[in-house]
Amino acid sequence: MTTSTQHMTRPRTGPTKHSHDDAPDTSAEFAEMAQLPEGPEKEELRRRVVEAWMPMAERLARQYRNRGESLEDLQQVAALGLVKAVKRYDPEHGTAFAGFAVPTIVGEIKRHFRDHLWVLHVPRRVQELRNRVRAAHRELSHSPDDRPPRVQEIAERTGLTEKEVRAGVEAMGSFTPLSLDAQLPGADDGYSLADTLGGQEPAYDRVVDREAVRPGLTRLPDRERQILYLRFFCDMTQGRIAEQLGISQMHVSRLINRTCSTLRAQALAEAG
Repeated sequence: MTTSTQHMTRPRTGPTKHSHDDAPDTSAEFAEMAQLPEGPEKEELRRRVVEAWMPMAERLARQYRNRGESLEDLQQVAALGLVKAVKRYDPEHGTAFAGFAVPTIVGEIKRHFRDHLWVLHVPRRVQELRNRVRAAHRELSHSPDDRPPRVQEIAERTGLTEKEVRAGVEAMGSFTPLSLDAQLPGADDGYSLADTLGGQEPAYDRVVDREAVRPGLTRLPDRERQILYLRFFCDMTQGRIAEQLGISQMHVSRLINRTCSTLRAQALAEAG
């Protein structure tokens, strides 16, 4: 190996120095990687370059903290973007690595927010409005009277219409939805959003079941149909049904079981 870790961690000097102190000079390492075939030696060199640029990735991750995601997770996403940048960078294109890596890392972080933290599905256009409105809201919040900025003020700052600003403001709540246990405004008895939701109606299932067996019921012999009516609609016991029809209770039980099995098989067959 012709390069050293000390060389990679030494900041650039002279007129090409980066505005941040976390931009090491790895031009020689990238030039060497371009000449190496894929293999352990090239992977080891990539790993060392990633380690050298990791402070920059962590700095970029910190710019997106306090937005509903932990800093540790953001740093992991930024590190993933850095690894992708190191693998894809081609020094022959003439672009400094920092100029290539920063958009790659930032894009990875923004993609993480878009794919994992939006609780509601929000169109990308609305997400962009949300970001612009959020930035303008922060800039305008430092007013002498400590009042929140108005929609018109945000529209003037961003160049958006007031309708677009309102859409961006609504999207700002998509990261943190209101809990179903939250008490409704004006409710003093603890009445929450969950109390306004309907429950499952069991009668719907009964309607479906009755309609499913209706064709089979019409095809039953009169005695079997009468037994089912007395048992399930008149709530008579098997003993009383046996007395009324002049047959044994065991025979009534067998007829009920056989008839119900037949109706169930017919209903399933007709339903496919």
